[in-house]
Amino acid sequence: MMISNRRSRRTVTAVALGSVLALAATGCGDDGSGAGGGKGAEGSGTGKIVFWDNNGGVRTDAWKAIIADFEKANPKIDVEYVGIPATDYQSKVDTAIQGGGLPDVGGVGAAMLAGFAAQNALDPLDDRLAKSSLNGKLNKDMVTSVRSAGGGDGKLYSVPTSANNGVLYYRTDLFEKAGLDEPATWDAFYEAAEKLTDAKKNEFGYTIRGGAGSIAQALDAMYGQSGITSFWDASGEKTTVNDPRNVKALEKYAGLFKKVTPAADLNNDFTKMVAQWDSGTIGMLNHNLGSYQDHVKALGTDKFRGIPQPTLADGKRVQVSNPVDGIGLFKSSKNKEAAWKFIEFATSHAQNSTFNEAAGQVPANNDAAKDAWIAKAEPTKLAAAALTDGSTTIVQLPYYLPDWNTISKADNEPNFQKVLNGDMTAEEFLDTVAGQLNEAQAEWRQRNG
Repeated sequence: MMISNRRSRRTVTAVALGSVLALAATGCGDDGSGAGGGKGAEGSGTGKIVFWDNNGGVRTDAWKAIIADFEKANPKIDVEYVGIPATDYQSKVDTAIQGGGLPDVGGVGAAMLAGFAAQNALDPLDDRLAKSSLNGKLNKDMVTSVRSAGGGDGKLYSVPTSANNGVLYYRTDLFEKAGLDEPATWDAFYEAAEKLTDAKKNEFGYTIRGGAGSIAQALDAMYGQSGITSFWDASGEKTTVNDPRNVKALEKYAGLFKKVTPAADLNNDFTKMVAQWDSGTIGMLNHNLGSYQDHVKALGTDKFRGIPQPTLADGKRVQVSNPVDGIGLFKSSKNKEAAWKFIEFATSHAQNSTFNEAAGQVPANNDAAKDAWIAKAEPTKLAAAALTDGSTTIVQLPYYLPDWNTISKADNEPNFQKVLNGDMTAEEFLDTVAGQLNEAQAEWRQRNG
């Protein structure tokens, strides 16, 4: 039933690529926003633009500071900031694509890029970038990643702002007290998770993500332990998600729930999980670079460390790719010239550096990536090294599939909770996910030759 429902949804999306979006395009007043599919206009380069933050709340302060600097430098442009929680962003944009009310500019990470581009909602930015002061200043790998995530036409639909990476945060004070070594390997990770748990004292070795965003973290744990280095088999038609080695890895990982983790983890998204770790006595947390500053505020720098994901016993580290974040220009904008000015400003050296220092992520602007703060933010420094020193193999997730974000989130997060609760086996869960992915891959290959 789940697969057939998803097929229906893809059918609707396919229709939307044609005339339906054109029919749906309606005016949205004079605020610079519009409906998906509208051609929009360059505008005067002045006036009001609307910006949607795809991680509202978490990054609000950083974006408001950038907007204040932008408005000071461009007094004839007014930016309306709208912060949207990461868990709600895709559905809000999808609704606006169909019904109207899209912003001029908004956060567009690689994981959702293909879906938006497939609905003809974004303007290609290649020509604007070529004529911009940003040309040649952006990390080539991040630009390539965003291009490949756009759905197959090779166009640039988002200007990259940041690269993220999975991090294992651990409480150095608790590890030292228990006489435990750093959890640098998966064996050490599981040993520490058990030894640091005393449920009667509300002390746990680990916090597992069971709520929104759980699938990506589970995939990281699976491939990290199985050592499988490709998301697809040699034919490119079948995913390795349900390979027996991944099934075994997920069984072990999901088996941590309620044994060495709090029961509340079942519904925890990253904000709740991070807050719980920062305020409690939990030994380890898997998240990413983005929460580093939260931990510093809560714990200081002497009670925790953030290290790259654990390795296998032979030192091999395998992890899944983290989506590159970026900013896109919505096609329906009536003020594209002003909107592009904002994108260009936000990804300039100074602003991109300021943003990523607050976010704890790797800047897309090459000059910003050389700034001194990166060496002082240990998790960011270690992550950058792990990604460039040859110690890590990255399993590239199929962000290019228009259905990827839905498959890896809404379609299967409830089932992952069933796995944690013991109501569904890891094999059943991964077979379901694999069936959806294989179908989506077949349709994508057919469309793209």
